[in-house]
Amino acid sequence: MQVFSDTASIDVTDITPYLGKLIRFRRDLHAHPELRFEEVRTSDQVANYLTELGLDVHRGMGKTGVVATLRGRGAQANDPARVLALRADMDALPVTELNQFEHASTYAGRMHACGHDGHTAMLLGGATLLAANPDFNGTVHFIFQPGEEGGAGARAMIEDGLFDKFPAKAAFALHNWPVLPAGQMGVRVGPIMAAANRFEIRVNGKGGHAAQPHIGVDPIPVACTIVGQLQTLVSRGTDPLDSAVVTVGKIESGTVENIIPNEAIIYGTTRALTQETLNRLTVGLERISEHIAAAHGATAKFILKPGYPSTDNHPKEAAFMAKMMAATVGVENAFDNIPPAMTAEDFSFMLLKVPGAYGFIGNGKGGKPGVSLHNAGYDFNDDILGVGAQFWDRLAREWFKTQVD
Repeated sequence: MQVFSDTASIDVTDITPYLGKLIRFRRDLHAHPELRFEEVRTSDQVANYLTELGLDVHRGMGKTGVVATLRGRGAQANDPARVLALRADMDALPVTELNQFEHASTYAGRMHACGHDGHTAMLLGGATLLAANPDFNGTVHFIFQPGEEGGAGARAMIEDGLFDKFPAKAAFALHNWPVLPAGQMGVRVGPIMAAANRFEIRVNGKGGHAAQPHIGVDPIPVACTIVGQLQTLVSRGTDPLDSAVVTVGKIESGTVENIIPNEAIIYGTTRALTQETLNRLTVGLERISEHIAAAHGATAKFILKPGYPSTDNHPKEAAFMAKMMAATVGVENAFDNIPPAMTAEDFSFMLLKVPGAYGFIGNGKGGKPGVSLHNAGYDFNDDILGVGAQFWDRLAREWFKTQVD
């Protein structure tokens, strides 16, 4: 952890008068979760909030995305060196919530199990503070992105012209992190989240009667063998000092107990911190599945479903983000070399276009880790809403100070 001696001098606006509204807004989003590219009500609520702040609001980018622009009093409208982008994601997950509190999801099979409701509220809080005192020389684009959960909403916004219509010199994003207790934050240079692909392996045999397996080719034991051997791609095919994951999350086959099916389908995901390692896993998946199937008299077709690249933080921007974290939560609670995670994040597409950084804000309660992301019992910790909002306020104001006139 790096200690920054000058962080205490960075002033921000008090968030206290706005906290009640932000908490109510966050809990309303939690009660009304919307899946990727269906965030119609959510984007309406976000756009209305930003309009009330007096920001210029653009709708419909990436289908349901919202971009709002705030120009400081000293802003030079045509100065591309003084434009900053801050991003939050808005979509929920197809999970049935188990929580029983008052703001639990009102929609069956949908919930904010990853805290995007909190990310949205924190960025709205940052916009609130910056709009309340726009005494800075620059322009901020607040990006509220749809479809992060498997929909590549960041890429959809970029393809819709995000950085053509709203060019930025740097971009930053923040994700709540239950592994960290509230009051801690972290970032790192380089990959902070993994690259990830999904895959499908269709094993084809020859169906028949369960009492006569010797006549057909049962694809189920072939698929089971493939699943077991895929793990050797990590345990025996990857440098122990590297990071890689192969997970099979779903297998489909058969209709009834006494019929051998014709086909078994394996669904899974691969993850790595580098594209080179991810590519090696892909080659191995195809090789193992095809050869094992052939050894048993079956065939296997490997289908790659490309996902997200690794989320690679740029050195200068990551160091700056670490400095702002130290200023927000104290040097003893800010980590500038936090371990990377094997989860994936589509802010990675934005970092391929614009220099920037992606960091974590602790979501645990009582000094302990919180309920994990994507868990049916998860909830965003409202105690960190103010911390996140003031972090965005501080980061924007100080970033503009670092830009050369």
